[in-house]
Amino acid sequence: MPTIIATWPFGKLAVETGLARLIKGEAALDAALAGAQAVEDDTASRTSVGFGSLPDRIGRLTLDACVMDGRTLSCGAVAGLEHVRHPAAVARRVMEKTPHILLVGEGAKWFALQEGFPLEYPYTVAAMREWEEKHPNRRPAPPPPKKDGPAPPQQVDEGNHDTVTVLAHDQRGNLGGVCTTSGLAYKLPGRVGDSPIIGAGLYVDDQAGAAGATGVGEEIIRIGGSLFVVEQMRSGKSAQEACELACRRVNAAAARRGVHPAQVAFLALDRQGVPGAACTSRADFVYAVGRDGRVEMLRAKEVPPTA
Repeated sequence: MPTIIATWPFGKLAVETGLARLIKGEAALDAALAGAQAVEDDTASRTSVGFGSLPDRIGRLTLDACVMDGRTLSCGAVAGLEHVRHPAAVARRVMEKTPHILLVGEGAKWFALQEGFPLEYPYTVAAMREWEEKHPNRRPAPPPPKKDGPAPPQQVDEGNHDTVTVLAHDQRGNLGGVCTTSGLAYKLPGRVGDSPIIGAGLYVDDQAGAAGATGVGEEIIRIGGSLFVVEQMRSGKSAQEACELACRRVNAAAARRGVHPAQVAFLALDRQGVPGAACTSRADFVYAVGRDGRVEMLRAKEVPPTA
């Protein structure tokens, strides 16, 4: 039974697009990529994926993405890519055309040009207006830490960070996944989160399952989030149990640093295509599921920090 899931309400578009491909018998990775690309192309409904997203704090829009094929463990990624509309498609070319996994910055753009991707203007009036009004350079500077004690632990500003991750299970029983984002709004130039990092934002293995993440990427990287979820499924946990365990791990990591747990969510498919999802407190994570020829929106189970 083909199944496809994707993060956030705008993931419904990804699931509708990908499910139609799966029903026709297309491969999991092809369906997941088509779904992710539909969201990249939709500049009207979100500002955290693809063109029209909110830029970094100096006004540059850079995109990150990765793809992974669960049958072969082949994968590819790009980070800090500018002026190219479909970073997930470029990531797949990295997987198929190079011996590498991750290309970044100007090198990723050069590779995209060599592969025939055109350079385009990535900004919309709405996104730039919001950037002008809200970017951190307009905010008062925080007070300096007291000199008679250690500085407080640093924590990422939980701004706009709604990555789209798409996981698919096809009619042959194979898994594929795609993760694509513009990253954290108003981020420091050069910042890269979990989304293009295999094992953090995405991991797919037909022998165990597929997992993806969304939220504050620094916290997902810190625990090796998606690989952790897949390895829990490999050891016998259900997709739901594995996602909840990952959230508990995020909470525990925050407690060790003395900060409040970040807004993070995980979703997964096991080897049979059974989905699961969970989020930390305040993440309020909604995701789309396509199966049995229909699409539904579900709310993930919240995993609060323990006392």
